[in-house]
This record gives sequence, C-alpha cells and structure tokens, in this order.
Amino acid sequence: MDAPTTTSADNGTSGGGGGWFTPRNKPEPGNEPAPAEAPGPAAGRRPAAIRPVGRPTPPPQPAPPAAGTAQPESPPAGTAQHASPPGSTRPASSPGAAVPADTAASAGPVPTALTPAPFVSAVVPPAETRAPAQRPAPAPPRGEAASAPAASPDALLVRRAMAEVTPVADKVTSYFYALLFVRHPDLRSLFPAAMDTQRDRLLRALLTAAEHIDNTDVLVDYLQNLGRGHRKYGTRPEHYPAVGECLIGALSKYAAGVWNEEMEAAWVRTYTTISQIMIDAAAADELRSPAWWYAEVVTHELRTPDIAVVTVRPDQPYPFLAGQYTSVETPWWPRIWRHYSFASAPRSDGLLSFHVKAVPAGWVSNALVHRARPGDIIRLGPPAGSMTVDHTTDSGLLCVGGGTGIAPIKALVEDVAEHGERRRVEVFYGARTDHDLYDIDTMLRLQQTHPWLSVRAIIDQQAHQQLPDAVRAYGPWNEYDAYLSGPPGMIRSGVDALRDSGIPSDRIRHDSVEELVSAGN
Repeated sequence: MDAPTTTSADNGTSGGGGGWFTPRNKPEPGNEPAPAEAPGPAAGRRPAAIRPVGRPTPPPQPAPPAAGTAQPESPPAGTAQHASPPGSTRPASSPGAAVPADTAASAGPVPTALTPAPFVSAVVPPAETRAPAQRPAPAPPRGEAASAPAASPDALLVRRAMAEVTPVADKVTSYFYALLFVRHPDLRSLFPAAMDTQRDRLLRALLTAAEHIDNTDVLVDYLQNLGRGHRKYGTRPEHYPAVGECLIGALSKYAAGVWNEEMEAAWVRTYTTISQIMIDAAAADELRSPAWWYAEVVTHELRTPDIAVVTVRPDQPYPFLAGQYTSVETPWWPRIWRHYSFASAPRSDGLLSFHVKAVPAGWVSNALVHRARPGDIIRLGPPAGSMTVDHTTDSGLLCVGGGTGIAPIKALVEDVAEHGERRRVEVFYGARTDHDLYDIDTMLRLQQTHPWLSVRAIIDQQAHQQLPDAVRAYGPWNEYDAYLSGPPGMIRSGVDALRDSGIPSDRIRHDSVEELVSAGN
C-alpha cells in the first residue's frame, strides 16, 4: 500500500531534475552522486532565525522559552506513511530577498523570529487524544478514572488557531505553498512537477505536530524518526526557517479573527521545538548511516493482475526489524516516494521483499507492479516504525492483516520463529474475495512448519462480516499483544474491536491512522 507523497532531490542531495540513475543499469563506478555535505559543528545543528521577507526587520528580542513539543508519516501498507518537508543542500533564499509588493502586502502579520529554544518536557495528554503514534498511550489501571492533565498555555493557543483554519484547510495549504515558492523559489525544484498529491503533505505534518504539542512521549519519538527520514530529501537545517516563516504567514492570514502577538509567539515556540528535534535527530543519524540506499530488483513475481512481490538487493547492508517499513523511489517518477512494509524478517542473504498493490492513479505502485523488472534500480530510505515484536515477554501475538497488510504480519511470524520461541501466534488474514488472498499459500506453509502458529482466512463475501468483527468473535484476547496492518478503516475498527475484547491500548500496535488517512499512491 502506498504512503504519502514526499519529495526528494535527484541524487539525494541537490535540487536538480531526474536522471540520478537509469532503469536496469547500476551507477557506473566513480560516477556515484556525492553525499550531502555534513553540517559543521556550529552551523549544522541550529536553524537560522526566521525574518519576514520583504518587510522591515523588527528589533531583536530575547528568545521566549520553549513550549512543549509537537508531534505528527506513514501508512501501513502492509505499511506506514510519512509526510515530508522539502529538501535540498542549497541554502534557502536570503531573508532580505525581495518579493512582489502584492505578495508581501498580503502575507499577514510579521512573524516573530524563529530561533532555537531548549526543549521543555510537556504534560502527557488525556488518553482519548488520538496522536499519530504507533503505540497508544497506556490505559489507566482498571477502576481508576483517567485524569485529564491541563493543557499548556501554548497548546491552548495553537489549538485555537487550528480550530479556526481547519474548515479552510485547502486554502491554507494553497497559500502556504504560494508563499514558500514566491519567497524561496529555489525550493520549487525539489517538489514533483505535479503538486496534486504532494500539496498537503508538508502542511499536514506540521499542523498535526503542532496540534499535539503536549504529547511529549509519542511526539519526540515521532519527530526524531521524521527528521532522520528527511535526510534522503536533502533537507538541511537552513530550510526549516523558510518553512516556518511561510507556515506562520498562512496561519495568520486564515486565523485572522483570533490571531494576535501571543498566539504568534506560541506558534513560533512550537515550530522551533519541532524543527530542533528533527534537526538534532538528523545530525546524529548522519554519523551512523547513509541518507538512502540503491537497491537492484532481483525478482518480480506478479501474484494477481495488480499485486506483485518485489525482491531487491541493497547496494550495502540495510539493517531493519521485522514489522518496520521504508520509503521507495522509482526511476520513472523522481522525487516521489511511497512507503512499503518489509514482507520478511531480516535475511542472511540481505535481500528485501515488498508486497505492492497497484492502485488507480498510483504513480509508484503502478511503476513497481507493471514496469519494474529484474535489473532495475530503485532507491530506499531508512527503515522506520515500531510495530515490532517485544521478545522480553512470552505473551501470545494476535496479528491482523488486511490485503497487502499481510506483508509485515508475515515478517513478524518469521521473526518469532527465528528467535526459537514457542509463544502462541494467531493470524487473521482478511480479504474481500478468494482472489485477494494472494499470499495464503505462504502463510499456510508457515502454519504447517510451526505448531504454535494458527492462520485463519476471513473473506468478506463469504463470512458476511468485517475482519474486526470476526476477530472479536474468536476472542477473548486479553492475554495477547495485538498487531494490526491494513487500510485505515480496518485499523480504526480493529482497534475498537480489540479494546472491546479486553486488550489494553498499550498492547495494540499499528501504523499511525492519521498518516494512513493521508496515504498517497
């Protein structure tokens, strides 16, 4: 299943057009694209201050204390998804660059300078708050009421602005990109030529993060993962102020009825915290791993007319855990990335497999299913996701996979087998028709090999019930850890069904629903 569109430079470091490789041909020795220049110790870890473009610069003011944190990809797809800010190694436009008078005049109030601020831990929000995290917050002990901690002052101001702009989100998004491309035209080449699928990715990620600024635990982990993932786009610290400036410009215009200096300061602190967590995570990751990997297609098996199992060989070791996912870019659509889960546990031969379903108008999915052939070269981003097995416990595993969501479930089963454990694993494989059970033979072979594994196929047209309802009927599952992978609707209803079956929220793992909703093709 595809994930949200993101942008990438042509070679992972610059903003040019396509041509970073040719299908079915590996890069010639000596002609590999140069890696992104590592940031210096002083300038690489802190974003430059944001100043309004085309307006007088206000006198410097002391940086306000940081608010809590903010939180936001990712898709299951048998995978999860991510939204991503633009990237490039070229510096953003100078703050003194001029813009057309009409644009400058309509950009809204002058945003306060965005400068780094120390991260301040915030209060964990009420359990009912839905945050884009893969592991929900622990439920309170039975018999105890969930006390709702008071929101921080910045959170209240940020959410008030969010409530104001949500009804006109499309206009806010359009205006945000208009500001970004007029004020910083050098960033335009980093985006796909067609902006229809990309348009709301960046803004949605930023707004989602800001909305959850009090969700410290889930937020920091999410933002660190996002910052590491953005290295493959060539994102540099100096790009964050440009994005923040235009974000506040768009918000101030469409939340004009409630906008004031106090609200603007809250957004500045929030965005500063968001960006700093991502910048620091990227800088630390740069010391450990590359920004992206080349991978050659070695086998391409068409299981159905629109589902293919694609196996690739990375050009260097690719460490990951069963249940995780990665982003994929093809040679046919440069700067467009989609997320796919690994369909197996790590293998001794280093090969990676993905289950890909071609969806209508899906650029990456159709390319991988209908155009990719052995010998083609694709690019992979870093692994991400926390839907992994906890091997420190002996709890049973309840695994629910719908459609190509069976891919990470298969990887989890293999992971348990490789650890030599004998814990119970119950797999529910959901599909609309018999035709959609494209990997059932593999799952049944695993069941024959491992007596602790049970596999049940749930076919909608035959069972006359949805997959989550069927899972509930086979319960109770209160002694199991649950894993869900599939379409957003199945995830939502599945979580509700499992909670009803007695499984605590902190033992239900799945890809972020919010990110799945924004899935691209």
